Amino acid sequence: MPLTANDVDRFEAARPRLEAIAYRLLGSAAEAEDAVQETFLRWQAADVGRVEVPEAWLTKVLSNLCLNQLTSARSRRETYVGAWLPEPLLAGDPMLGPADTAEQRESVSYAVLTLMERLSPNERAVYVLREAFDYPHREVAEILDITEAASQQIFHRAKKHLAEGKARIEIDEAATRRIVEEFLAAATSGQVEPLVRLLTGDAIAIGDGGGKIPARFKAFEGAVAVATFLRGLFRPAAAKRALAGGSPEVYIWSANGEPAVVAVLDGQVVGVMCLEVTPEGITAVRNQVNPDKLVRATAYWASSDHGEPLFNAF
Repeated sequence: MPLTANDVDRFEAARPRLEAIAYRLLGSAAEAEDAVQETFLRWQAADVGRVEVPEAWLTKVLSNLCLNQLTSARSRRETYVGAWLPEPLLAGDPMLGPADTAEQRESVSYAVLTLMERLSPNERAVYVLREAFDYPHREVAEILDITEAASQQIFHRAKKHLAEGKARIEIDEAATRRIVEEFLAAATSGQVEPLVRLLTGDAIAIGDGGGKIPARFKAFEGAVAVATFLRGLFRPAAAKRALAGGSPEVYIWSANGEPAVVAVLDGQVVGVMCLEVTPEGITAVRNQVNPDKLVRATAYWASSDHGEPLFNAF
C-alpha cells in the first residue's frame, strides 16, 4: 500500500533525529544521509498501518543498517589511504543533534567520534543510543536484539574504553575564540616555543587527506614534534599556494562542539582543524582535508554568517 501524506510526514518528523543517530554511528554525514534514505525506502515498503510505534521501528531499522555499514567499513578502512578521521560538522549543523546535556555534547565531539573507532559496532550503537539519545536499556535491547543485561554490560564497557581518552573541558563561544586566537598566533609566530607552551607533553597531530590531499600518514607525537610540524604548516610558501590553488582564508569557528580553524578557498571549505582541549592544554590537533569529507561543511558554510577571515594562509 502506498504511503499516505501522513505516513510521509511521520517519517520526515523523525528524519533529524535519525540523521543525528546515523552520523554518530558512522562518523560520516554522507553515509548517514544514505542510511536514512534507505530507512525511508524500508518504511515505504512496510505495512506501516501495523507499526505500533513508528519511532522505535525506524530507529531499529536505521540502527541495523548502520551496524551492517560499520562492519563493512572496518575492512574498507584497512585499505583507506592514510589516517581515517570523521567528517567534521560545523557549529549549528542540525545533524549534530541534541546538545542539551554534557553527555550529548561530548558524544558528538570530534575527539569522541575519533575514539569511537576503537569500539565494536555493538558497543558504538549501545553507547550512542543510551548516552546521546537517552534510550533506556530496555529499548536499546529491543532495537539491537540483545538482552537488557547485555545492553548494560556493553554500555559500561564502551564507557570504559572511551574514558581512556583525556578529560575534555566544555568551553563557550568566547573561550573558543580566545583559545584558537592564541593557537594561531603561536602557530604563525615562526617559533616553536609559543606552541609548545600551549600543548600537552603527549600532544598529537594527525591529518586525513584520503589520498587526495597530502597529509601525514602517521601522527606526530609529543609537544615539540607537533609544534615543529605546525610551525612549518603555517609558514608562507609559494609551493603551498600553488598546491592549494591560492591562499585560503582562515576563520575561527567550532566543529562538533570543539574549537576549530576553518580554511576556505573561493567559497569552498578546504580544511577543518579541530583542537582537543583539556585542562592541561591542547592535546590533539586533527586536520580534515579530504575534499570528500568537506562537502557538507562547504554547503553549510555558504549559508552561514561567518564574518571576516582572520588572515590568509600561506
